[in-house]
Amino acid sequence: MLRFEKVQKQYGNYTALNIDAFTINNGIVWLQGENGSGKTTLLRVIAGLLPFTGDITINNSYGIKKQRQNFVRLVNYGETEPLFPDFVTAKELVKLYCYAKGGDIKQAENMLQQLNILDAYNKKVGTYSSGMLKKLGITLAFIGNPQWILLDEPLVTADTASVTAICNLIQSRHQQGTSFLITSHQAFYAGQLSFTSTLKAANQTLVQIPA
Repeated sequence: MLRFEKVQKQYGNYTALNIDAFTINNGIVWLQGENGSGKTTLLRVIAGLLPFTGDITINNSYGIKKQRQNFVRLVNYGETEPLFPDFVTAKELVKLYCYAKGGDIKQAENMLQQLNILDAYNKKVGTYSSGMLKKLGITLAFIGNPQWILLDEPLVTADTASVTAICNLIQSRHQQGTSFLITSHQAFYAGQLSFTSTLKAANQTLVQIPA
């Protein structure tokens, strides 16, 4: 569970987020909203990548302001368009993330295989296509034992086979107890991903959409 208390994020005079009190329950949660509604800002705030006022607590245990190290270890983030240094290989990134997150290299390699990019494991990521970078970013977001994985537009640049593989990875990990907060402008294929709830970003805040 993610609990928001008086969370506000501003860019100069512009208020991007203004969440007085809100709770996101565990599960697979679809975050909807138009461009500029604050979806990516919200994910980056939860991931600890942007400063903000207020606080966010995970499972009533750790607040990002007072127990930041414990909080961010339990939250992983996959960006819409991940950027990595061109000169490093996927193997080097996997090792780094596994060291930082306490992950298993073999499990990461298995995910790369499911996403059909393991054959480029030893290549520098500067040679990767946008689709390959996206798959690598998703793999890195799954490393370790996070309680929440935040995925920003995970289906961007994905072909049909990749969509199936990504949805299978999400469902499998959810069955192991991990929750997901996912943004997507693309509809998920019927039956491939079962959302437990849907939220909408609107007017700099969050709204629960009735089932």
